[in-house]
Amino acid sequence: MTDTSTSMSVSAALKSPESAARLKARYRAERRFRFYGRAAIGIAAGILIFLLSSIVYNSIPAFTQNFVDLDIELAQDKIDPNFSYDTAIIASADWQGLIKASLRRDFPEVNARADKRELYDLVSSGAGDWVRDFVLDNPQSIGGVVRIAVPTSDDIDLLIKGLIDRTLPESDRLVSNKELVWLDHYTAQDRVNAQFAWTLFTAGDSREPEMAGLSGAFIGSLLTILVTLAISFPIGVMAAIYLEELAPKNRITSIIEVNINNLAAVPSIVFGLLGLAVFISFFQLPRSAPLVGGLVLSLMTLPTIIIATRASLASIPPSIREAALGIGASRLQVIFHHVLPLAMPGILTGTIIGLAQAAGETAPLLMIGMMAFIVDTPTDITSKATVLPAQIYMWANNPERAFLPKTSAAIVVLLVFLLSVNATAIYFRKKFEKRW
Repeated sequence: MTDTSTSMSVSAALKSPESAARLKARYRAERRFRFYGRAAIGIAAGILIFLLSSIVYNSIPAFTQNFVDLDIELAQDKIDPNFSYDTAIIASADWQGLIKASLRRDFPEVNARADKRELYDLVSSGAGDWVRDFVLDNPQSIGGVVRIAVPTSDDIDLLIKGLIDRTLPESDRLVSNKELVWLDHYTAQDRVNAQFAWTLFTAGDSREPEMAGLSGAFIGSLLTILVTLAISFPIGVMAAIYLEELAPKNRITSIIEVNINNLAAVPSIVFGLLGLAVFISFFQLPRSAPLVGGLVLSLMTLPTIIIATRASLASIPPSIREAALGIGASRLQVIFHHVLPLAMPGILTGTIIGLAQAAGETAPLLMIGMMAFIVDTPTDITSKATVLPAQIYMWANNPERAFLPKTSAAIVVLLVFLLSVNATAIYFRKKFEKRW
């Protein structure tokens, strides 16, 4: 009887106007919260899409490069007068002079020195490299006249792509009216064509935008990350195994754990200052080298790997350890034969994420000299090198307008690299993850 009376009173209370008003207010609050959450996700997604779209859109011109076909007279006396066919002698010829001679033959009316300089500006100052490579690959062409496609200058390239408005007054654009006439002459003869910009991926850095590429920076980043992985992964994993599985729980280990957690929040430039003081000033290691860059990034990545490894080891159920000990396994056998293999997916995930973070760092490498103009592609970990983030920073600060699409293209390459690394981490996590 008492229960029935209580339930009737509760039911009556729920049906009261005050209760109904409170329920409506609660439902409205819930709907508002859902709306705010969806709005926040929408705003964040919109900002991200706008940012990525603008970067990709600005990078599109960098993936194509315009060339002009020139009839180059490969005179024997100017390339290999002794008929030696020695590649060193052929490579040392004045290739840019041959290109200038071809331009003068196409426009014999150009006689003034200033006009000749403008005429020569139609093509890149590094166009001779294309002619040299063609002749080295086809030495039988020496002595004849060959039509070879050479890259246009950066301003002409931007004009063809529509990034320079040719309808502007001559004083307001970088291409003169005479250059427009000469370019139109080649265009009318169908001697101007666009090709995929392989230079962006095969060439090193250059002062000329049309000759600049990411090869050196990409190889430098790869070597730096390999050094980082070789140092931080074994040290980080072994340190985490000792702290999680073997170290006694006392005041000293507690202090070590607190400091590891604090190191994960230290600004990256502090590690760069440490690398400058220790590796370069004290140990006299080569400046601007992937070896030093990898050592500095290892210091920055170690806390991340240790924390991720400890979390993975702690997630293994105690029953695994107890079962192994119960059949006579030693402490180390339990760790290396049972616990570590099961924790490896999480360890690899944390390691890859740490390396991806290190690959996008610029500040610590700035302190050790890897923010430098490096033309040659590095061949080993002691060669002079730069990295992709540093290359992006340097291109963004160049005054030439043609470096703007190059910078955006480099950002796209770096994002693709980082997204690939993160996707690899997610793949390993999903493939080997075990649920207990």
